[in-house]
Amino acid sequence: QVQLTESGGGSVQAGGTLSLSCAASGSTYNQYYMAWFRQGPGQEREGVASISTRDGLTWYADSVKGRFTISNDNAKREVYLQMDNLKLDDTAMYYCAAGRSPGFRVLVPLGYSYWGQGIQVTVSS
Repeated sequence: QVQLTESGGGSVQAGGTLSLSCAASGSTYNQYYMAWFRQGPGQEREGVASISTRDGLTWYADSVKGRFTISNDNAKREVYLQMDNLKLDDTAMYYCAAGRSPGFRVLVPLGYSYWGQGIQVTVSS
């Protein structure tokens, strides 16, 4: 079992910066893929970024490449999402997720077994 707790987020103007953090507790952290997903009003949940805690490999959705950076700290059992140059379309509830072996579903919700409660990010003009 893995418990995930997100923090950070909030409101920012377009072009601004926000950072999210996710603290993990429970099972062995460094055997998981950690990811960030988001879900806007009336939209499906979509993968934003993922990282392997074993070797640091990362994956990003095309919509955030060059603007968002995912990182993790195995010692602190935390994963982070640095969001730069935020756009109005980035407004959503952001979720932290953990999965042992998502395979080709590395940015697909079905690849992950554990989820945080979510945290709101609002970008305004």
